[in-house]
Amino acid sequence: MKRPGNRLTSARPLLGTALALLALLATAGPATAAAASAPPRPVVTVAQGQLRGQNHDGAQEFLGVPYAAPPVGEARLRAPREPRRWSGVREADRQAPACVQFSPFGLADPAAVAEDCLYLDVYRPAGARTGARLPVILWMHGGAYSQGTGTQFGGRTMAELTNSVVVSINYRLGQLGYLALPELARENARRSGSFGLMDQVEALRWTRENIAAFGGNPGNVTVSGQSAGSGSVCALLATPSAAGLFHRAVLQSGPCTLLRTPDGARAASQARAYAEKAGCADPAGVAACLRASPAAALVEAARTLATSGPASGDGLLPVDPADAIGSGRWNKVPVLIGSTRSESRLFVALTQPRLTAQEYTAQVLAGYGAAGPEVLARYPLSAYGSPYLALSAVTTDSSFACHTAWTAQLFAAQVPTYTYEFDDPDSPTLAGAQVPGLDESNAHSAELAYLHDFTMGDRPLAPAQVALATRMKRYWGAFARSGSPAVPGQTAWPGPGPGRVRC
Repeated sequence: MKRPGNRLTSARPLLGTALALLALLATAGPATAAAASAPPRPVVTVAQGQLRGQNHDGAQEFLGVPYAAPPVGEARLRAPREPRRWSGVREADRQAPACVQFSPFGLADPAAVAEDCLYLDVYRPAGARTGARLPVILWMHGGAYSQGTGTQFGGRTMAELTNSVVVSINYRLGQLGYLALPELARENARRSGSFGLMDQVEALRWTRENIAAFGGNPGNVTVSGQSAGSGSVCALLATPSAAGLFHRAVLQSGPCTLLRTPDGARAASQARAYAEKAGCADPAGVAACLRASPAAALVEAARTLATSGPASGDGLLPVDPADAIGSGRWNKVPVLIGSTRSESRLFVALTQPRLTAQEYTAQVLAGYGAAGPEVLARYPLSAYGSPYLALSAVTTDSSFACHTAWTAQLFAAQVPTYTYEFDDPDSPTLAGAQVPGLDESNAHSAELAYLHDFTMGDRPLAPAQVALATRMKRYWGAFARSGSPAVPGQTAWPGPGPGRVRC
């Protein structure tokens, strides 16, 4: 998506007024007219019981809905199980905690976490009713498979604007979500330690079984995600047990050829090293040891051993997603895929904010080998305002941009495929990630505030950006509805294809 059109009294009168208002309130009845006219809170019935949501502007929301049983105690590091039924009406007006975070960055309230975290939020237009058969958009957050939460991605505006039902989920993170120990894998039917991926499949199953109660169409579900959430979409496309659970896919800033999965041997080796770091070295008792360890100790053990996310080569994910897509053996659905104009600005800003010219040259020569001099010729420092911007451009193009193009080529040969590039040179960045003096516009995650009621932007959108956000939501909503991002009255999206490849 190209850039928008512009870079993207006296005290006595007051006292009298206050006294008059107090007199009016004193004579008012027990229920005011505003309260009397407030619409009743919505109630729906799902397989587990009744849920009472709440009205919010032009939408209704059902928050903190369990889609699986709590993965705690003996259920830790096991496949998800169905949630228990409840009696009466369950209040669905508060979001659940985030899953345990294995990275310190990503939450406004770092204490709002729990292992009991397998919940989702559902948003629908205010007028939606059971049987409306509205398109469904299921969102999976990013965060390197180690941090983040679905509660940061409100869907009220998307639901109201596009007349769709939006679902945003939590899933297990870090080594609580991805730990390919054979001792754990043989405890489940899929012989897998990718519990986070199992959670995502379980959320899709719950959606298929229950979304009609909210007015959604279980036969028209779009699975979508950004960064590691996009990597999760890649995994679902190659997961046999996810077949038929979704019907379109949106991949934002996480192309499948870039986010490769470790094979079983590598993942098992990484898991064994982690277990030993956590003090659970004995294979005979490793499962019990990990289940008995405090969550804080498991997080501490991962500080120098980050998870690689889902592993391939087991019964859950038999083949790396990019390889599966290239072979033609995957869950084929229409695809919308893209990235931001300057993805790597976020990563360079957080790791090398004061990069020098000499360091830029040395890194390019070391990182690109024999092609290094040509890369420097194509990305000369003189063409950029700083070494930071130059390295960001090089690494954006060689990673996200090229891999998005290559992944789109794989898709386009088999299914309708629509590509985009997000480019707003004044876009906000993530809260807490802004480095003074650096331009982080269009960086990784820049588009999130335009598609969600996002709580982690560093500033609100300006009016021109709100207009761009409205257009983007309509494109995404149209794709979810029909498999084509065609919106009457908006700029025509180029037809299906891999986009322009310059890699």
